[in-house]
Amino acid sequence: MPGAPRPGAAREGTAQTSAEQAAPAQTGSGQPGHVGRSEEDRSANLVHEILSSSWLLSLLALVVALAVGGVLIAAADEQVQEAAGYLFARPTDFIGAAWSAVSEAYVALFHGAVFDGQSATFTRSIRSVTETLTVSTPLILAGLGVALAFRASLFNIGAQGQIIMGATFAAWVGFTWHLPVGVHVVVAVLAGILGGALWGAIPGFLRARTGAHEVIVTIMLNYIAVYLISYLLITPAFQRPGSSNPVSPLLDDTALYPLLLGSGFRLHAGFLVAIAATAFVWWLLNRSTVGFRFRAVGLNPHAARTAGIKVEWAYVLVMIVAGGLAGLAGTAQVMGTEKYLTAGIAASFGFDAITVALLGRSRPIGVFFAGLLFGALRAGGVTMQARTGTPIDIVLVVQSVIVLLIAAPPLVRAIFRLPAPNSRPRSARPAAVKEAQA
Repeated sequence: MPGAPRPGAAREGTAQTSAEQAAPAQTGSGQPGHVGRSEEDRSANLVHEILSSSWLLSLLALVVALAVGGVLIAAADEQVQEAAGYLFARPTDFIGAAWSAVSEAYVALFHGAVFDGQSATFTRSIRSVTETLTVSTPLILAGLGVALAFRASLFNIGAQGQIIMGATFAAWVGFTWHLPVGVHVVVAVLAGILGGALWGAIPGFLRARTGAHEVIVTIMLNYIAVYLISYLLITPAFQRPGSSNPVSPLLDDTALYPLLLGSGFRLHAGFLVAIAATAFVWWLLNRSTVGFRFRAVGLNPHAARTAGIKVEWAYVLVMIVAGGLAGLAGTAQVMGTEKYLTAGIAASFGFDAITVALLGRSRPIGVFFAGLLFGALRAGGVTMQARTGTPIDIVLVVQSVIVLLIAAPPLVRAIFRLPAPNSRPRSARPAAVKEAQA
């Protein structure tokens, strides 16, 4: 029959293939072919590892979020809306208006977050980056607390309440105790750590002793902290004398974080505390026995218990440390930025810290840079709204999209056609699979 293989062709092809595989193919350099293939496989593995890394996914999630924000900025712009009315007649007008709206908004965001070249003096130009660092400080500290709990498979949703309690303890020490310079700020910081640690110990203890889920407990403790501080600020012990507003007295100057760049800037020594806390958490997780136990419990609590690790004690201890870090964030607010206690002292830093921890992949260095990014978005969003009229809610949308994409890595891989982490690069696949695909 025409086109039918002749008898024995399969055996001949098999023998020929075996002979080709047995004889070492020569490369251009005179070396056997398997050396070239191994180098090719190593290169392919490296590229595959880069393309499937979590850091690349975080970066691409940011790119997608900014693109979505750009679409919303263009949609909210009046000139873009007007040009859309005659889109098909003059599409270039629509494209130009959209590009102008998005570029001006993001340039204003950069000026408000990093460097404002339009300012008259150099001092005003660098004020933007100092504001970013100031806003980033509580985000980094609270994000470290959330990330540390994540590494032990605990969901610390209570950073908001822990920030409030840390700020409350630190403020009380700051305006009631009158201590010498240097001693007062240290005691106030320790009080803030204690307040956050006590508030974090409650869900840790309940999880260890009763099995109560820390998500429910921490959310409820957030509400308790919010209403507790609102009550305290109308009591004689916390309310400012002669004022009917729910605000505390000003903290003593000896209890405030020193300003790093003078009175013209708000950047204070709390940022240095955030750097030190980042180094401490890195050391705790990667160089200490306690951190190893935290990571072991997070990976597999049953195996950790079999190995002799007290899982329940690890739950309590990790929440104490996480709460203490969030309490430090409270000290940054009350001892550095605000200088007195209010009911809104925590703003939304506790909830934003969850996003920071997710974007930073629960790694201390990642959390640090994620905190800087979100601080930049917060600081630059105000300038963006003031100069271009772009709603500041666009920044919240960008943050939300980042959370969505970080929580769904397959979605990012599908958008950019990236390989899955456990898949094998094409050049590293067996020769038989490549022949079958061909």
